[in-house]
Amino acid sequence: MAEKKEKELSFEESLVKLEEIVKKLEVGDVPLDDAIDEFNKAMKLAKSCDEKLKSADEAITKLVKEVDFTIDE
Repeated sequence: MAEKKEKELSFEESLVKLEEIVKKLEVGDVPLDDAIDEFNKAMKLAKSCDEKLKSADEAITKLVKEVDFTIDE
């Protein structure tokens, strides 16, 4: 089975991959070119996580407003 692309990963999967990259880079024995590649991957994963969190926040805010509206009626 082919590995999922970053955009297809769940929030949790993206976060795990991001943590793995951070640990690898913290050790410091990664060649510079590889470190740059890993950093770029980490930035894409972080952006993806941020977008998913914002989307979830918007959905929750919308639901709360709908519930508040129905309670007030």
